Amino acid sequence: MTVKTAIAQIQLQAGQRVVLDRIGWQEFEDILEDLGEHRHSHVAYYKGVLEFRMPLPEHERYKMLVSHLLVVLLNELGLEWESLGSTTFKNRRMQAGIEPDDCFYIQNYQAVTGIKRINLDVDPVPDLAIEVDLSSQTQVSAYEALRVAEIWGVRNDRLEINLLQDGKYVSSTTSKVFPSVPIIEGISLFLERSGDLPMSALCREFRAWLRG
Repeated sequence: MTVKTAIAQIQLQAGQRVVLDRIGWQEFEDILEDLGEHRHSHVAYYKGVLEFRMPLPEHERYKMLVSHLLVVLLNELGLEWESLGSTTFKNRRMQAGIEPDDCFYIQNYQAVTGIKRINLDVDPVPDLAIEVDLSSQTQVSAYEALRVAEIWGVRNDRLEINLLQDGKYVSSTTSKVFPSVPIIEGISLFLERSGDLPMSALCREFRAWLRG
């Protein structure tokens, strides 16, 4: 049985994670092609280590909420933006690949407007990625190798911001993209309330919070 065939037969349940070692770059490329673009699991790859993870429904709701609140913020500030969702970002030279929960181009939005396929040899990485569960070293290493400047994550109903500094991620109380906005305070407030209100109401109230 080939590695591709074995991986195609893996049936991940929500919340499960599978890590495979000694997977060459071409094997990684072949696996991605074989699995196609319509799978529900996300992958992370760094120097031979390939990880599959299947998000929980709770994880997906947090991801969508943070993404929607970010869009409200961008629109309130009058900033142009593009989102490429869970696009696969990979670079053979860096031996790294990642599929974020969501991602946004803000400073570099013009570089990807209307783009059909990402090539990191010429195209920029996202300015900001959202990862609700940034808990594996494979994920962190892939992001560091690809040099994504900012990652927003969620832990215990609170937003966490990680900024790339000297090639490593460090926790930050402020956003590089929005340095003058109390992002952690604001989004954490609405994450805490997310069990009581629908996303539509949370977005309206977040907009009012920003204006206030």
